[in-house]
Amino acid sequence: MKKSKRSVKSMSLGRSLAQQVLKDREKAAARRKRALASLTESASSRGMFAHAAHPGASAGVLIAEGDSWFNYPFHDVLRELEDGFGYDIESTAHWGDKVEDMAYSGGQLDAFTRCIEKVLRSNIQPRAILLSGGGNDVAGDEFGMLINHFRSGAPGLNNSIVTGVIQERVLNAYVTILSAVTEISKQLIGHAIPIIVHGYDYAVPDGRGVLGGFGPLPGPWLEPGFRAKGYEDLRTRKAIIAELMDRFNAMLSGLAGKPPFSHVNYLNLRGTLSTGSHYKDWWANELHPTPNGFKTVASKFAALLDSFP
Repeated sequence: MKKSKRSVKSMSLGRSLAQQVLKDREKAAARRKRALASLTESASSRGMFAHAAHPGASAGVLIAEGDSWFNYPFHDVLRELEDGFGYDIESTAHWGDKVEDMAYSGGQLDAFTRCIEKVLRSNIQPRAILLSGGGNDVAGDEFGMLINHFRSGAPGLNNSIVTGVIQERVLNAYVTILSAVTEISKQLIGHAIPIIVHGYDYAVPDGRGVLGGFGPLPGPWLEPGFRAKGYEDLRTRKAIIAELMDRFNAMLSGLAGKPPFSHVNYLNLRGTLSTGSHYKDWWANELHPTPNGFKTVASKFAALLDSFP
């Protein structure tokens, strides 16, 4: 290749970017090493062989399917579980996906199955399956349909529509995806492995999107619906979102842990991220945590995973 000034500059930029990534990964590797050392120490204190509890340089392998809480630029739950808690993760998660996409798209189940097959080829059994979904089914363009107009005098949430969306559409999609994932696990592994589902925390509908509203998942996802329905007060908006999240979480908690989903574990994340005066330290925008927020959320996943046999 003939080296022009532009190509030389591009190569120099590439090397510089590579050095920065390698520097960042070196820091992440140090975090991971500390996390694994802590796991080894904990296993030893319980009279367990560290290599048996956590084989190799890993706390275990996880299979993940989900939305932007598992697939977000630079920081998300899965990255934190890998770097901060020592897990290895095979993931088909993609920002913007709805739980209906996960449930009814054959391509997504195919990708999930390939993840399990890839892990089994290494003679490793997944420690758990993580599933994140439902946020995109109620936020975004559809959100305004869930609330009554401020001037109508009716309660903020439209009960019949919310019930139809959460207790029918989203619930049915969850039953479908959980049934499919469970059956795939039984066929490939021989038994159902633990599944973790989570409800979202209380978001703050302040109109902030990703990177100021630019990029592939810009947002905002809640404020436009509130504005169109005449809600201007942030406290009132927050109260409506809190009620919506409570109903979403109630649906999930009522599904998990009961036959035929006794192996499904519900993780309650409400109250993890502050909605008080310093909420921007925890919420990067209307729907996604800050880096510290993701770390805190991931720590709750890790605590639940650590409770598994």
